[in-house]
Amino acid sequence: MTSGADRTVRGAAGADADAATGVECVADIERAAAAVLPPDVRDFVAGGSGDELTLTANRAAFDRTFLVPRVLRDVSRCTTDATLLGRPAALPLAVAPVAYHRLVSEDGELATARAAKAAGVPFAVSTLSSVPIEEITAVGGSVWFQLYWLRDGARTLELARRAEDAGCAALMLTVDVPWMGRRLRDIRNRFTLPAGVRAANIAAGGTAHIRPAGASAVAAHTSEAFSPALTWATVDRLRERTRLPLVLKGVLAREDALRAAESGVDALVVSNHGGRQLDGAVPSLDALAELAPVLDGRCELLLDGGVRSGTDILRALALGAAGVLVGRPVMWGLAAAGEAGVRRVFELLAAELRTSLGLAGCADVTEARSLRTVR
Repeated sequence: MTSGADRTVRGAAGADADAATGVECVADIERAAAAVLPPDVRDFVAGGSGDELTLTANRAAFDRTFLVPRVLRDVSRCTTDATLLGRPAALPLAVAPVAYHRLVSEDGELATARAAKAAGVPFAVSTLSSVPIEEITAVGGSVWFQLYWLRDGARTLELARRAEDAGCAALMLTVDVPWMGRRLRDIRNRFTLPAGVRAANIAAGGTAHIRPAGASAVAAHTSEAFSPALTWATVDRLRERTRLPLVLKGVLAREDALRAAESGVDALVVSNHGGRQLDGAVPSLDALAELAPVLDGRCELLLDGGVRSGTDILRALALGAAGVLVGRPVMWGLAAAGEAGVRRVFELLAAELRTSLGLAGCADVTEARSLRTVR
């Protein structure tokens, strides 16, 4: 295995864009990405924490959720159009915030932004994006900014203001990372960022490029940069300082969901961080099934973790989500064929969702929310 210092950015820069047309599901794109990614980067994208129990359980929760379709309904005009955070979207889907897109493609977040704009879906850009937020919003489309609370609170609020000034449509505060979970694949690989990839929105980050002994350099950087003292008082402080819709990402407990609704948060992302934080945490879909009736529309719910098909999106809608976030499939598309690969991911999910909606007797995503499920 090459070291982080010696490894160059690989992925879609040299990939044949035709690879994006030879796939018919997200699993095909994952296989194509695996063929071009360095093993340690593949593990960084695909892996979870601990024994990866929650990572596996996220998928299992979808696989054990069955829909009860309706019949004798007119689905001759079946649309996937949705509204997310008060704005129209072509799908009930947003790109999940994932760090360092330039790990898998030299165009990085810019390619993702172009694909999301073309697909008519929002792109949630990570604090740890490898392209500055201003360059990403310049592409156009709907951009949300995912915020990690840094140890320097003033710098964090500065970053939130930068996102506002750049034209972001929402702020998404991630609340489940006081420090990074023990991601054993990264620890065993001693994962380190290559020289050409950095956290472009924050000045610090040198530790992410220093190969540690028996540890992950990215985890070391997270511990150095992020505050473990994030509390509800911090949420209130941010709510007072921003005019943008405020989303909390990483909520699983009903007590936290109710507190968030009371604090004036606009939406929650029901998420266990894709199985990358507390191993053994409840699957996101199971938490959604519990939280939706408790909140009863008091704030918008989005689902993150394990979405791999249009039918998965339909399952999430039926359980009360306004939409879903998709992360790893986007990174696989980006690795396999750059912007064309990400576009292909969106095309597949849109086609699958439209087919599933019609077969379930739903003309649109609003009707999908009335479907019954058997779990």
